[in-house]
Amino acid sequence: MRHSRRVPKLGKPADQRRALLRSLATELIRHGRITTTKTRAKAVQSEAEKMISLAKDGSLAARRQALGYIFDKKLVHSLFEGAQERYGSRNGGYTRVLRTVRRRGDNAEMAIIELV
Repeated sequence: MRHSRRVPKLGKPADQRRALLRSLATELIRHGRITTTKTRAKAVQSEAEKMISLAKDGSLAARRQALGYIFDKKLVHSLFEGAQERYGSRNGGYTRVLRTVRRRGDNAEMAIIELV
């Protein structure tokens, strides 16, 4: 059963998992595309889409929520600047997960997550 299991545990304690998802979401917004494992990509997808939804809202409260999650102030500013024109007509689905070849060392499923 998967009761109360919305996000995969990723084999980490809660604080490390939260820090990992935060850093992956920050790098995804900064670079527009990152390569990671498929499970991590699917986990960070919802976090990145929440940040883009906050940026589309554009209010001061949304900006403060984004600053509480993404620590780079300039990155949050650039996200809020360009989100309305880039994602204004979309009602979600701001990211895309593409599978790639398996990792050579441990045969883990790899994926590319990118902003649409």
